[in-house]
Order: sequence, then C-alpha cells, then structure tokens
Amino acid sequence: MLKRIGVNAEISDDPHKIMTADKLILPGIGAFDHGMENLHRRGLIEVLNKHVLEHKCPILGICLGMQLFSNKSEEGQMEGLHWIPAMTKKFIFNDLDRKLKIPHMGWNIVIPKHKNTLFAEFDLPPRFYFVHSYHVCCENKEDILGLSIHGYEFVAAVQRDNIMGTQFHPEKSHRYGLQLLKSYAEL
Repeated sequence: MLKRIGVNAEISDDPHKIMTADKLILPGIGAFDHGMENLHRRGLIEVLNKHVLEHKCPILGICLGMQLFSNKSEEGQMEGLHWIPAMTKKFIFNDLDRKLKIPHMGWNIVIPKHKNTLFAEFDLPPRFYFVHSYHVCCENKEDILGLSIHGYEFVAAVQRDNIMGTQFHPEKSHRYGLQLLKSYAEL
C-alpha cells in the first residue's frame, strides 16, 4: 500500500537500517509473546528504544504492533515495550452479547478523540478493517487517538508523542487506510 501512494519503503530487521530510518512501521499478526520474542531474538528492542524514545523517530504500530507498545497482554506472559502505559486485554462479552464473535473481524467506524495528524484529512468518521481478539486499554485518556465499538467501546488508535498505533489494518482499509498511511508518511 505504501508503494501505491508513492512512498519508498523497505522491510528490514537490520539494526543499522532501522537506526537510520526516517519513519518506522511495526506490523503484527499473531500472538503477543511471539511478537516480543521475535523482537528480542533479532536484537531489536535496544535499537527501537534508542531510535524511537531517544531520537524521537515516528513509529506506527499496526494491530499486534500497537499492542506491543503496551506494558503487558492477557494473551501472554512477556512484558511489552512499555512505550504507552496500557494493558492489552481480550474481548469479553456478557450473556446479552453472545452473538458477537471473537476475533472481531470486519469494518468499523473509528471516532477520532481529538484533531490529530493521522485523522486530519477525514471529514466523516472513517471506516477501517479490523481483525483482532485483544484490544489496548490505556491508563491515560490523552493517549487515546480513536475509539470504535465491538460490543463495547474500545481503543482503535493511540498516540503518545511520536508513537502511534492502530488496532485496525490501514493496509486493508481501502481509501481510508490509504489516506491514513499517506498522512503518516507526510509527517
């Protein structure tokens, strides 16, 4: 999708390339512990902490990538990156909501909580594509960038300074996703 909007991007786990990147995207599909294990095994935790936290390189976490920004997840035992004070929790529904499925899959409207860079170009609430069983619960409301609903309201996007994340998949969200990725690329 980045190529489609004319953005030069490279997939890499090379620490030198990560340290010299203008912007980063941390994608994620799968389980929390597996994602953190991959970062540890590749020796990327220190590199990411230095480039993102010290050098203030913008980073966009997508789905599990955003969840890894939190402190911990109910899905596993490992610690997260601790970049956003939050806990990643599983959707749990009461008896009245039994018809709701997990994983949450499909299109949902995302309501931006305040004017921000990622959602600046949307006049109407945008719709994005979600595939997830867990969601981030932020300790600080100021870190919540956007909300959506699946049985109850949940955090769909976060931002703390240069650290941004989406629970949804912009790369699968057609025109809205393209616009969000374009807004991120233009930071």
